[in-house]
Order: sequence, then structure tokens, then C-alpha cells
Amino acid sequence: MSGRERANQIIRGVNRMFLSSECSKGRPTSYCYLLGIILCVVATPAIPCSRVVYRGPDGSVVVGRTMDWAQSLEVNLWAFPAGLERDGNAGARSLKWTSKYGSVAATCYDKLVADGMNEKGLVVNVLYLSSSVYPKFDGARPALSIGAWAQYVLDTFATVDEAVTVLKDEPFQLGALIMPGGHAGTAHVSISDATGDSAIFEYLDGKLVIHHGKQYSVMTNDPPYDQQLALNGYWQEVGGNIMLPGTERPADRFVRASYYLTEALQTPGERKQIATVFSIVRNVSVPIGAEHAGQPNVAATLWRIVADQKRGVYYFELTDTPNVFWVDLSRLDLSVGQPMRMLPVEGAPEMAGEVSGRFRKQSDFEFMAGSDPGDVQK
Repeated sequence: MSGRERANQIIRGVNRMFLSSECSKGRPTSYCYLLGIILCVVATPAIPCSRVVYRGPDGSVVVGRTMDWAQSLEVNLWAFPAGLERDGNAGARSLKWTSKYGSVAATCYDKLVADGMNEKGLVVNVLYLSSSVYPKFDGARPALSIGAWAQYVLDTFATVDEAVTVLKDEPFQLGALIMPGGHAGTAHVSISDATGDSAIFEYLDGKLVIHHGKQYSVMTNDPPYDQQLALNGYWQEVGGNIMLPGTERPADRFVRASYYLTEALQTPGERKQIATVFSIVRNVSVPIGAEHAGQPNVAATLWRIVADQKRGVYYFELTDTPNVFWVDLSRLDLSVGQPMRMLPVEGAPEMAGEVSGRFRKQSDFEFMAGSDPGDVQK
């Protein structure tokens, strides 16, 4: 049974329960039906981060995302040139590769690449997914730390189709992470390119699941993606101009982001396109100070990113400062032989406008170590 069928089965089951209970007495059937859907949404885990892909009438493609977490991720921006020799940092069989493309990436703790765009306009977004289950190492294939997953894609591929063609065959295995604070670093990954193509990669019950196509424009977190699509389908029938779910839970954010993406201004103007995407990701952000007892992964939005994939501009916004700044990749020399560079972000002086000239040379970058999921996932 597919995830979508499971989601539909769950919703039908909850609806039958309510229609046969005290709820149905004196209530219209549609009321109980909607309440069943709401309870299914509320029952899903509340985990952070959201991502949307906007496509403009002039062929432009702009992707936006939020990053929410319970503690500082010590975010910085790195500029990585082509030609870097890489190590996946996942044990004795770590994957080795050489970067084909230069990129700009947002890192956590200067060890985990959470987001980025390469010189071809390919964007990778890493979002938390608590239901991820990765297969244990088989001893045959090379291994790659989850902290390096996004950067491997940025280094290696120019388009979504290229990435899907290679990654569907699972040429490597992922090494599991334990984040500072003790949280499991489980995630799913979305990628999009300058043509507007999109794909989402998840590991569920130890199996790789890929959703590939331009229709996959929105992603949040739990439940798994096919169930998010099923739940969103019910809300589309209700109609966003009548009611939208308003909590910070991922299924609610998925519905709101989907609705506002369909309502988004269709304009060829660069400034308005960027503002439009920022307005959507701000709508699905979690306010500063939001806390939930017993749910350490539900927290305020720390930062937001909007990437203009046609024009090669990477916009960044910290939620505790009033300014947006950006990096024009064409102003960075990302050719073979150039050094790595880093732009301090968290704790740095406030920035606004184009900041490519503020990156400073760095001599080393090591990915957060990944371990055999068979040893970490219990």
C-alpha cells in the first residue's frame, strides 16, 4: 500500500469513527468529515522547516526555505570552488569525489551543509524528517555522511534529471548523524534546477523513495511526502479562501505554502519575484520565542533563504536582524584552483545588500562524521 493510500485510509477511518460517535449528533456530515481531517493533521509530529519553488512567467525559478531549530546552528556561508578533493567522512569506506561545480552553501557548525546553490543554478535544501530510516552499511558500497549529502549533489550535478538518474541507483549509503544536543540528524532532501524541475529524496523503512517532477513544488517535514500530498488534497477541496490550517505543524505549513504559491503574483520583475517568495516562506515561519514542552525540535525560525536559480543570486535573512543580504555567484571566482572562502553570519556584524566581497579565504572544511545507521538507529 502506498503512502498516499495509507493517508487516505487513515482519514477515512477517522471519519467513520466520528460519524458513528457522539460527534455526529446534531452536526452536519461535512463538519465531522473535516474534523477527522484536522485530527489526522494534528496527530502528525510537529517538526520544523519548509520549502517552496516559484516559477515566473519569464522562465525564472526561485526557491525559498526556512530553517527552524531549538538551538543555534552557528550558520555561516561558504563558497566552494570546483576541483576540491572531497571525503564523505563516514568511516573506512567513505566516498571520495572531486567537485565538478563551484557553489555557495549555508552550513551548520561549519560541518553540515544544510542548503546551497551551485554555479549551474541547482539548489539543494535539507529538511528534517524524523521518520527517516536509513539502511545499515552493507560493506560493499561507499558511505557518505548525511552532513555531506547536499554538498555532494551541488558538487556533482547541473540538473535534477542528472541527479535522479545517478542517485536512484543508490551508488553510496548514508552515514547517520547525532546533532549537538543529542538529536538525530535525520533528513530528506529536495533539489531544483534552473529549468524548474524538482525532486525529493526520502529514506523510509530503509528504502529510497524519489518524487520527481515540477509538480513537487512544496515540502515540509513529517509525515512522509506522499502522505503530505494526500492531506493537502483534502484541504484543496475545502478551499484556501474558506479556511486554512494555521499551526506550525508541518502538514499545516504544507497546506498554507501550497495555497499561497498558487496565489503568488506572476511577474517578470526580479524584485517582486524575490519579495513574493520571501512573503510565502515568512507566512510558514515559526515566531521567535515559540516553544513546546517535550518537543525540542519545534522552535522558532532561525533563518530564511531565497535562491534565484536563473540569475544565480542567493539571498539570506536572519530572523533576529532587520536586513536581507545576498551573494551574486557571478561575482565569486569558483573556478578550479581558487581557495575556499567563508562569510561569517551568525554573530557577525549586520549585513545588507550584496556581500560577495566579504568572504575570506579558508584552508579546510571537514563534514560532520556519519556512522553506520545500524549502530545509531535503534
